[in-house]
Amino acid sequence: MDLLIDMHSHLEHCFFDNDRDKVIENAEKAGVKVAVTSGINPETNRKSLQLAEKFGIVKASLGIYPINTLQKEIESGDFPLKPNVFDVDEEIKFIEKNKNKIAYVGEIGLDYALIKDEKEQKDLFLKMISLAEKIKKPVLIHSRKAELDCIEMLESSKLKKIIMHCFTGKKKLAKRISDNGWFLTIPTCVVRSQQFQDIVKDVPITQLFCETDAPYLSPYKDKRNEPAFIIESYKKIAEIKKMELNEVINNIWMNWQGIL
Repeated sequence: MDLLIDMHSHLEHCFFDNDRDKVIENAEKAGVKVAVTSGINPETNRKSLQLAEKFGIVKASLGIYPINTLQKEIESGDFPLKPNVFDVDEEIKFIEKNKNKIAYVGEIGLDYALIKDEKEQKDLFLKMISLAEKIKKPVLIHSRKAELDCIEMLESSKLKKIIMHCFTGKKKLAKRISDNGWFLTIPTCVVRSQQFQDIVKDVPITQLFCETDAPYLSPYKDKRNEPAFIIESYKKIAEIKKMELNEVINNIWMNWQGIL
């Protein structure tokens, strides 16, 4: 039970400011061996690196999330941060400099839900894809309301180790991802999401990871999510695939070993 992986979270989020040490302790007690915390801009990238240095189970990933989308989320209070203004090329250099300290490049991708500034987003995404190709790291992809564009851009790249985070596109696109040999993450809200349950059913265990996206997507109603709750994704996968829980845990651990 001590080989659980939370493939994607935001442990640097201010929602954890009052009890972050306790949250990490909870995860360790729950058998979490790896909890990846993902940066999305300069401020969170640095916090992610600091957390990875401080806590044994925490691994950092560094990325640049669609800039104007994040600014909208900051303004709405969804992700309270400083204004999202920075030099993209300087931040890419920073990520490259820290390549040996990170699990993968992410969270990166496209998001047309709030702002459809396609050219800006695609230009940035291309830069992040090029960075990952250069430093030979896997990528974790955000593709909200932009699934087809994300897939086509990734198919045009040299990247092979691709993790589609919380994919909510059409079934035929999920199949295309699976046929490409990429990975899909199953968030803890799979306990109530038919869409993620269908992905579990249709995608081989050799192409699945589990994630919390903490503090978001909690499996428990009205409760902040945290890495200790990752077991709920594993349990649901075991139930749907009619596998033993330990078999699911071991398979996903092997996926992790293979993507490193």
